[in-house]
Formats: sequence, C-alpha cells, structure tokens
Amino acid sequence: MSQQGAALQTYNNELVKCIEDLCTKRDELNRQIMLEEDEKNKLQNDIRILTEKLARVNENLAKKMASRNEFDRTIAETETAYMKILESSQSLLNVLKRETGLLGKAGELKASGAAVHPKDS
Repeated sequence: MSQQGAALQTYNNELVKCIEDLCTKRDELNRQIMLEEDEKNKLQNDIRILTEKLARVNENLAKKMASRNEFDRTIAETETAYMKILESSQSLLNVLKRETGLLGKAGELKASGAAVHPKDS
C-alpha cells in the first residue's frame, strides 16, 4: 500500500503544481487584461477630448469661413462701386474738357469780334 500512497502523493504534488501554474498564468493574463483596459480607457478619453477639440475647431473654422465670405462680398461690392466712381470721373473729365474747349473757342471768337454761343460749336 505504501507504493500506492507514494504514487498518490506524487500525483497530488503534480496536480497542485499544475493548479499553481494555471493560477500563475491566469494572474498574468489578468494583469495584462487590466493593463489593456487601462489603455483602452485612456484611448477612449483621448478620443473624447479630441472629438471635443475637433468640434471646437470645426465651429471656429465655420465662423471664420463665414467672415471670409462676408469680406469677399464687401470687397466685391466696394470694387464695383469704385469702378462706377472711376467711370463717372472719366465721364466728368470728358464733359469738363469738352466744355473747357467750347468756352475757349467762345473766348477766342469774342476776342475776334464774332458772337458765337458755346453750344453752337
């Protein structure tokens, strides 16, 4: 019977060692799971922060683009008005030159003694 007792003791020792090895492996796996859960939580927090930051950047970008569009509209309107002023100035200058020329001719005719109305030329 002592041989059977020794064999049983050997099996028992091996069984305990196998159970301890399994527990050690499970503990290591559990440690790795906890590390990965921590990493997952950190990444989820980073995603949340970045998502909020992206939303703020998109909002600011939309406001700035709207402002830029308003600048573009104002510049276009101003340039159009400025071109009309230039055209009016050119027209005014042409009229003034024509009138000055007519007045100059009338003055020359008066000096020579002829009576001519400036609009008759």
